[in-house]
Amino acid sequence: MVENVEQSRMESKLKVFLQLPIRWKITGLAFGIVAFALIIIGIILLGYSHEIKEEELSQRAMITAQLVTQNQAVQNSIEEDDASDILQPLIERMRVINDHTYIVILNMERIRLTHPIPERLGTVFTGGDENAAFSEHIYISKARAEDGTETVRAFVPIMDRDRQQVGVVVVGNVLPKLTDIINEYRQTAIIITIITTLFGFWGAWLLANHIKKQTFEMEPNELARVLEERTATFNAIHDGVIAIDEFEKITVFNESAKAILNITGDVIGKQISEVIPDTRLPEILELGEPIYQREFYVQNRAILSNRIPIRDHGRTIGVVAIFQDKTEINRLAKELTGVQAFVDALRVQNHEYSNKLHTIAGLIQLNQGSKALDYIFELKDERDALSHILMQQIHDDSVAGLILGKVSRGKELGIALKINKASSFINYPEGITNHDLVVIMGNLIDNSYDALINTDVESKTVYVLIKELEKELFIQISDNGIGIPKQFQERIFTRGFSTKQKEGRGIGLFLIQSIVERVNGTIDIDSEENEGTTISIALPLKRGDGYA
Repeated sequence: MVENVEQSRMESKLKVFLQLPIRWKITGLAFGIVAFALIIIGIILLGYSHEIKEEELSQRAMITAQLVTQNQAVQNSIEEDDASDILQPLIERMRVINDHTYIVILNMERIRLTHPIPERLGTVFTGGDENAAFSEHIYISKARAEDGTETVRAFVPIMDRDRQQVGVVVVGNVLPKLTDIINEYRQTAIIITIITTLFGFWGAWLLANHIKKQTFEMEPNELARVLEERTATFNAIHDGVIAIDEFEKITVFNESAKAILNITGDVIGKQISEVIPDTRLPEILELGEPIYQREFYVQNRAILSNRIPIRDHGRTIGVVAIFQDKTEINRLAKELTGVQAFVDALRVQNHEYSNKLHTIAGLIQLNQGSKALDYIFELKDERDALSHILMQQIHDDSVAGLILGKVSRGKELGIALKINKASSFINYPEGITNHDLVVIMGNLIDNSYDALINTDVESKTVYVLIKELEKELFIQISDNGIGIPKQFQERIFTRGFSTKQKEGRGIGLFLIQSIVERVNGTIDIDSEENEGTTISIALPLKRGDGYA
């Protein structure tokens, strides 16, 4: 029962300590370390001081003993019958002057001839450590009294003129106790302790405040909760999230990122290049600027990514990337784009064929049957030529549907869209989808239409070439429109830039450049004002080293 009560008290005290603010915990811990260090240093210094004191008293005792043995009065009087009467006053004076506990002269019978306690004069010395001194040895000995006091004693033999030993001098000093040493240095120790305590407490408080600021004034339990919430939030996000530190080590890699990039296992703390060899995330560490809505090809997956540097006091200390898998988006976009292209084509063809049927009906009513037949054959030849290219040489329904719709749209606008007979396309470049080709060709053709609508050119024409070469897919769109001014040619691929000054423009060419850069393709512009524009794009069929 008593043990349970004691255990409950200990648990209560521990709970109170754990609930203390981190500032007080750190201050108490740091101050405790300083106090413990002071105690250890104090013990060491006390021991060292005791040794120094013992060495000092031993040396002083030895020096005094040797001076006594060299005194002529001592040498001449030690064998006299009244030696005690002669030597006692002399030796006591020397003892007081040199501040010794006692100076004892012994004759060869070990009788005390001098002693600070008169009652011991004439008695036999029985210290137990004097035998060697009567054999002409010089040494220091330590003795302990019954009351626990320790004494250091110097033993020196007394020699006469004939170098014969006639006695022994014993000089003793009582060693100070530890309490005596503490009392001796008490004032100094108190001052040092106060100063050290004040500075230790002040330093501990500053350290605690600094750590508190570094942790955003949060307690450890709050930090743990925030970390758990952050981890749960990152894993709940449908988008992939990856973060690295300034040493390119992974600090965040959520479950969606693992699923998108087909990564398994725990990757936190690993180098990003070890986990994703074709990553381009470390580039932001060097660039130091964010990049938004850029397409990349990583781990054989097309992604749309925002990459943002993490800064601390103006220094880039990491990078975070938030990205989406474009595979599903591209699939849906492909379907929607292809359907829309066919819908547009059917709408335009319906209008176009209505006009053509009216023309044929009018010729027949005018009894111009031969002209009606010639008109029909002309339309058939034109349609057969276009159908041959689209069906036999362009092996993609989305691209074919786009071109067909753009041809019909061009007729509505009074613009002729001509497909180069050398066009042929079967295989997609690695990293390019049919949605990407629809975006590239659709935007380029639309830009050519925009360049021709408000011009006075008699024959408004757009030329399209899509050709699969040995190592690349070559796309070229030309027109005889107004051209692009020299000062704008370097800026037309900038997001939001447009020469048309209409809201919502300036996106098409930016998307084209994003797709081309993603696979390290090239874009070439040849344009002259009032003469026309030719834009050529080369997309490598195979992705080489360094692509990401």
